[in-house]
Amino acid sequence: MRVVIAGGHGKIALILEKLLSERGRSVAGFIRNPAQAVDLAEAGAEALVVDLEKTTAKDVAKHLRGADAVVFAAGAGPGSGAARKESVDRDAAVLLAHAAEAAGVGRYLLVSAMGDHLRADPSTFDEEFGIYMRAKAAAEDAIRARTALRTTIIRPGLLNNEPGTGRVDLAERTGTGPIPRADVAAVLLALLDEPRLDGRTVEVIGGGTPVPDAVAALASH
Repeated sequence: MRVVIAGGHGKIALILEKLLSERGRSVAGFIRNPAQAVDLAEAGAEALVVDLEKTTAKDVAKHLRGADAVVFAAGAGPGSGAARKESVDRDAAVLLAHAAEAAGVGRYLLVSAMGDHLRADPSTFDEEFGIYMRAKAAAEDAIRARTALRTTIIRPGLLNNEPGTGRVDLAERTGTGPIPRADVAAVLLALLDEPRLDGRTVEVIGGGTPVPDAVAALASH
């Protein structure tokens, strides 16, 4: 299996790259800054210098030839401004879907944001956070519409950098809660091997069920 990860220098991505590499999978990550390539190499991943805000689906597709799956783990990040919430969290995610279709990539895993508040009244949030939430919702809708892709959407709870526990609560609705980024990466790894969750949207927070068991249980329903 070959996996290409958008946002390849992100915290979740670097952990996932290492997990995939340790299992003998071919993995590459998109980065904007060539200086980040050394960190991907340490994780066992190939670095591909691709700026999803400044390219086309046709050009991205060239980097995806031969890939079995793509993972969108990119994000504009706090303090990046409203415009980049739309250009990264929405537009780049959608561009990657177009490119994946063009390259014949079968699977797309989208790291999104949790809960029905994606479509809540914008007045619930400050302006920038509301734009972020709407961007995530728009990306989800657009990617679900790409019928040539087998898509799984993952909505993690409040992310933190605590050590992973290997145990989660994974369901279509979990309620809110924290989760280490390492455990999100472990869930992504398991989902890449679980085609029965294609077409599903799942939420994940820290919990008491080992990741493989949680993924298998949800897939069986």
